[in-house]
Amino acid sequence: MAEESDLERTEEPSQRRLDRARDEGQVARSRELSTFAVLFAGGVGLWLMGSALYAVLHRLMREGLTLDAGLAFHDELLLPHLFTLSLDTLLGFMPLLVLVFLTALLAPLLLNGWMFSLHPLIPDLAKLNPVNGMARMFSIASMVELGKAIAKSVVIGGIGGWAIWHNLDDVMHLLTEPVSASVPHMGQAMWAGFIAIMCGMLLIVAVDVPFQIWNHNRRLKMTREEVRQEAKESEGDPQVRARIRTLQRDLARRRMMAEIPKADVVVTNPTRYAVALRYSEQKMRAPVVVAKGAHLLAAKIREIAAENNIPVLEAPPLARALHRHVELGQAIPEALYTAVAEVLAYVYQLRRYRQGDGNQPEVPQGLPVPPHLDPEAGMTS
Repeated sequence: MAEESDLERTEEPSQRRLDRARDEGQVARSRELSTFAVLFAGGVGLWLMGSALYAVLHRLMREGLTLDAGLAFHDELLLPHLFTLSLDTLLGFMPLLVLVFLTALLAPLLLNGWMFSLHPLIPDLAKLNPVNGMARMFSIASMVELGKAIAKSVVIGGIGGWAIWHNLDDVMHLLTEPVSASVPHMGQAMWAGFIAIMCGMLLIVAVDVPFQIWNHNRRLKMTREEVRQEAKESEGDPQVRARIRTLQRDLARRRMMAEIPKADVVVTNPTRYAVALRYSEQKMRAPVVVAKGAHLLAAKIREIAAENNIPVLEAPPLARALHRHVELGQAIPEALYTAVAEVLAYVYQLRRYRQGDGNQPEVPQGLPVPPHLDPEAGMTS
């Protein structure tokens, strides 16, 4: 049962899957939205350019239907005259055609934004397989599209039939009116029917757009196994990442161990923690932690310090505070300046004593470590 659930597409598509589908040209598309946008643009264009288009058509019809004796007896002039009339018609309707063309080109951007992909142009021989073609013809998606087409025909046809029936008397009355009066009345009736049909189209678009988005998202749903596989691909295999983290820790530890011989002193707890400090008055604003560790790592730090004659000082509160609050490579906080200064003064005096200059210094006791920096303040160390 667990294997079957892993193979079911129950998970929402990841952003990576959505981006990959978009790169391949697979996006939610609504033909109804494009159709509505083109019809709406055409209607608005006719409303804004109606008078200019009427003037162009009126002039072209007058010139085309006027009998010209020169054309009647010189048939070689008919073809240039026809070309001129056709060109004038094209130029007259060009603004409307450009508006409709741009709307058809930009309408898909309302749903998907700008997208350019050559992937759909790649030949796919599977689309030529008749078996696959028959499967697509009788698939659920085809049945849905058929249902949508029937519903659209019913809605648009019903609205159109209602518009004709509602204005039937006015349409029949146009036959008895003079042309000057019947043309405006016919235009009003056509606009009323157009607006009614556009309202029906708007209703179809309001249903189709959410459906197309939902259906696109449903087709891209993922199985649990696909989710896990994508996580491995994007973030890396967990075992590989764990191995990389281990190697990184080992490398950081080796670098840290290489810094211990350069330290000035190692402060210990005495066995639980060990912190190596280094200070250069010319290069550093304050002493810096070059190595730190607990338990076995602390023992290794003390061992390397002994091998390189680095002084080791037992100062439990200071060691705990440094280990808890200071990261590798960071300078100590100002609250620990006094305590660390006493430690470094002891180290410098010890170094002079080992060189035969001066007396053996006393080990500093009771270093001033603020209680809020000591994680075990008030406890038995």
